[in-house]
Amino acid sequence: MENSVLVGAGYWDGAPVGVATRGLYNLSPDTGDWVSVTDGLPDRAEVRGIARRGSVLYVGTQLGPCRSADGGRSWTLLELPGTERVVWSIMPVGAASLYVGTEGTSIYKSDDDGETWRLLSVPAPTGLVSMGFPTRVVRLAHDPANEQEIYAALEVGGVVRSLDGGETWTDCSAHLIELSRQDHLRSRIGSNTDTEGMLDSHALVVSAAQPGTVMLANRMGLFRSADKGGHWAPMEIGRFSELTYARDLKVSPHDPNTLFGAFSVSANSKRGSLYRSPDLGESWTRFDHDVSIESTLMIIAPSSETPDRVYCAARRGQIFGTEDGGASWREFPLPDGVQGVYALACA
Repeated sequence: MENSVLVGAGYWDGAPVGVATRGLYNLSPDTGDWVSVTDGLPDRAEVRGIARRGSVLYVGTQLGPCRSADGGRSWTLLELPGTERVVWSIMPVGAASLYVGTEGTSIYKSDDDGETWRLLSVPAPTGLVSMGFPTRVVRLAHDPANEQEIYAALEVGGVVRSLDGGETWTDCSAHLIELSRQDHLRSRIGSNTDTEGMLDSHALVVSAAQPGTVMLANRMGLFRSADKGGHWAPMEIGRFSELTYARDLKVSPHDPNTLFGAFSVSANSKRGSLYRSPDLGESWTRFDHDVSIESTLMIIAPSSETPDRVYCAARRGQIFGTEDGGASWREFPLPDGVQGVYALACA
């Protein structure tokens, strides 16, 4: 499955009755064909996280993380010791460390590539919002300049941080809550608090070009912290994009100054857009063109092999890719009307 694209799907509340909302699918850009991947995965697997360390692949499923050493052809379940096993995020660090974030506020760590695990002590952040779905750790990131500095995005609970490889954790949401007092940063949809929008975290990154600086994508847009999550400032994505609901944010593996951002109308919308920034978010331009993104853009996957290959995925099953640095784009719809796309990886 070299040079392939892997897409993971899982259940979501807005899916039409009878639509498939699960599975792991592999695409060959050369043929445009999708193949359902099942060997070793749980039955009716729901995949919400995909990560890579060298030639080894990892996915997060409803029963825990799985690992593949053969390019995704077969998988082995890496059993977690706790009760919260629905994996939403997975992050390899260094040669053998592995972190996974689950439903609830649980984060597990392995120091032997998933053979053994321990549940880290992550306190529920202040201001955690009770919604119509369980809290989940939707994204993990570490500072490339210091592997001990770990950040986690919680939906809907803001951001927590560890500066010692997960041994202790600090809530980084106080200033996000303070910002929600501003009229344009107030939002409530599924709760009785206006802090909901600012704590509705979706993605975060740290670039090697800016050690100690964290960038966060949430319902209200993009935000930057220059002090490891202590304080946050709006990145004002609305100056460049009419769509500001930020679902994903990625740093290019080939240029630490280049960012990719996924912006839509809302969590369940009929419009999405992909933007690129060459200067760590100081300016942005539309990256996708001549394609129609017809639902919320959920995830971006810059290739680890070449800067010319970038793929992105919309919630209702549209997958888009460029092989020439954005000069042209092609759509690869998932088979059988599969929806609920959460995860994407591109070799």
